[in-house]
Amino acid sequence: MADRGGDESKAGPSEPSVGLADKLQEQWRRTKEHAETYPYVWGSYILVYSGLGAYLTWRWRKLRRTEDRVRVLQERLKKLVADEAKKPPSRQ
Repeated sequence: MADRGGDESKAGPSEPSVGLADKLQEQWRRTKEHAETYPYVWGSYILVYSGLGAYLTWRWRKLRRTEDRVRVLQERLKKLVADEAKKPPSRQ
């Protein structure tokens, strides 16, 4: 019985990894069959999600460009304020 207990402890951790690999292969097989059976559904998924990804990428880049322009304007404003502070006040 001592040997049997030792075998269970060795087989225990390896079984979930084998089970996980089997589950992943089975899920991949079912997904592949579904894609072959319903190509228009998968085509629409690809079209919709790639369009969404393109739109989000475009908006993200536009946001980054806007932030860059704001940073440049802030630096120019800081520079103008610093130059204005350096100048002695003029009397009129």
